[in-house]
Amino acid sequence: SGIEGGNMDFEDISNTEINQEDVVGKRRKPLKWWQIFLIYFNFVGLPFMFTFTFWIFVWWFITTLVTAITASYDNFIGFGIMLLALFPSLFVTKILTTPFKGFFKNLNKDGDAPIDYLGRKATLLSTISEDRMGNAEVSVNGDSLSIYVKSLTGDPLPYGSSVLIIKRSPDRNYYLVQSYNE
Repeated sequence: SGIEGGNMDFEDISNTEINQEDVVGKRRKPLKWWQIFLIYFNFVGLPFMFTFTFWIFVWWFITTLVTAITASYDNFIGFGIMLLALFPSLFVTKILTTPFKGFFKNLNKDGDAPIDYLGRKATLLSTISEDRMGNAEVSVNGDSLSIYVKSLTGDPLPYGSSVLIIKRSPDRNYYLVQSYNE
């Protein structure tokens, strides 16, 4: 991860889920306070951003409602109300997110299976040669995916040609390909 050889790896964290196994582990010792907190307030078992967004929205709503009723939205008391609203918002969030546990429990339970590109045919989206890398388009189960490729032998391969994916690079950032004649 990070910057390696000029390439950057980005991970999509919007659908990150904190799994109970990650928080609790093998559970030979009693749970720590933060583990109990995460489990109790539904941060475990639901996508983290889903629960977090609910919590922030509820916190904002309670703060806005109470400061509007008490006309304390423009003074220090309003700031205090905002801080105090943090805890009730956790309980309201728990109530609002609990019905979604059953829905998310069965939704793509095992995640996306890794795709094995080796031995597949691809179409070059750029010209590659020697150490010059490029992109190739692979069709997997009806989806078109773009991968980084490099010539296995160093021979030039022109844009639009068909190639066969032979192996993955040692750093796992690209695939080595060779010409494929149909």
